[in-house]
Amino acid sequence: MKKLLWMLFVGASLAHAQERMLVEKVEVAAGPAEVFAAWTTTDGVKTFFAPDAHIELRVDGPYEIFFNPLAKPGLKGADGMRVIGFQQDRMLSFTWNAPPHLPAARQQRTHVTVRLTPHGDHTQVTLTHAGWGDGGEWDQAYDYFGKAWKMVLGNLQRRFASGPIDWSDWMARLRAAEASGQR
Repeated sequence: MKKLLWMLFVGASLAHAQERMLVEKVEVAAGPAEVFAAWTTTDGVKTFFAPDAHIELRVDGPYEIFFNPLAKPGLKGADGMRVIGFQQDRMLSFTWNAPPHLPAARQQRTHVTVRLTPHGDHTQVTLTHAGWGDGGEWDQAYDYFGKAWKMVLGNLQRRFASGPIDWSDWMARLRAAEASGQR
């Protein structure tokens, strides 16, 4: 009986301690090398993720994605994020932050891992976003990225199906907001 109670306690403790994470998958019509280059180069990221970026593929290199290149430094998007690790054509891991409208959560970091698995002439992309806190802005950020990563992966899929994303309308809206003083 003691052994059974101990097993139930350990099982319950492990279930409680399990990491909260977002996991999204998509199949992309390109080989792993092409998909890896899209995620790991400034030019590649600009074809599906955001209109600007600063990426240096090396451990602790910058992995900055700028959704609003016109914003002040620190408010452009994923400012100050870093590469954690990578395996050529297989995996990329980087730090991540919350959007500017969630300043308390933005002060801290989560981590994202992108894994690439070849499927014939396609690649399965599995994105895992973990390192979440609980409550308040953490929960808001978790909900935000539950939607945002689906959009990013949809853009990646479209990028390889029909070509790079054209950010000119996006940038025109940002410029118009900037000119009217809205940010």
